[in-house]
Amino acid sequence: MDPLTQGALGASLPQSFSNKAHVFIVGILGFLSGMAPDLDAFIRSSTDPLLFLEFHRQFTHSLVFIPVGGLLCASVLHYIIARRAQLSFKQTYLYCTLGYATHGLLDTCTSYGTQLLWPFTNHRFSWDSVSIIDPILTLPLLILIIIAAVRKNPRFALIGFLWVVIYQFIGLYQNQRASDIGWQLATERGHTPIRLNAKPTLGNLILWRVIYETDQGFYINGVRIGWETKVFPGKLTPKLNVKRDFPWLNMNSQQAIDLKRFNWFSQGYVSVDPHNPARVIDTRYSLLPNEARGLWSIWITPDAPFEQHAEYRVDRDITPGKRAIFFDMLFDK
Repeated sequence: MDPLTQGALGASLPQSFSNKAHVFIVGILGFLSGMAPDLDAFIRSSTDPLLFLEFHRQFTHSLVFIPVGGLLCASVLHYIIARRAQLSFKQTYLYCTLGYATHGLLDTCTSYGTQLLWPFTNHRFSWDSVSIIDPILTLPLLILIIIAAVRKNPRFALIGFLWVVIYQFIGLYQNQRASDIGWQLATERGHTPIRLNAKPTLGNLILWRVIYETDQGFYINGVRIGWETKVFPGKLTPKLNVKRDFPWLNMNSQQAIDLKRFNWFSQGYVSVDPHNPARVIDTRYSLLPNEARGLWSIWITPDAPFEQHAEYRVDRDITPGKRAIFFDMLFDK
């Protein structure tokens, strides 16, 4: 999720357990601790562009790291903030740990993938119940934690926390509805999916991206789920086949290794851009729910040195025309 939502949720849980006198300061501790796991974004390399993909949402987001993360936050924040409010270090540690604990679980509700059970497995868990940015989730939560702090009433923070929990259940329900439509589409087309996945599009739980995989490739469809449902069918996108798509690639080269790393990060949803044979895309994401353009990619080139890394790019092809199409789909115009 975005940092503001992470911080707000991190504030709401410890505020819910604080006394009236400390609601404001506890909210600050929780807010900062709730954002802290994303400091892993600074683990980068100037020579290895994919390094951050391996470490973002890794150990700092793991369940087993929560007590450690809470301790690190408390060790810093107690002497800067909490001590002045006459909180003991034990209290600071408790509130920081509660705030820190919300981060990985909230990230797992998105589709990006979180290594929640690191170091026991490097599997990227994603429950696909909410978009990485959703103002309908964030704004009520933010308002409630501010009211809790101003009025010194923990109940408002608790309501905010419960709102997030309820919203996730709504998202899971919508996910199931979208998945059911995906399975129905596959059956009508005579397809037997290897797997099927439904993901909310940016900022809402109404318009979904439904991807199912067959031996031929990925079928990507937009599905609008309101009182009535509407399908925006997409085209078949062939999945990556290294021998076919890059027959010249030495499988011991750094580009080949990076291709495997990108495939792991993308949970196997990788294809070659039909408009550019050097561009390998993560088909899980695109502005329009029924197309395979990819929001990020790696580039594989035949003239690269053996030890050279693949190039990583962020490709936000968000034109006014595409935005208009997206909102037409969302509001069923």
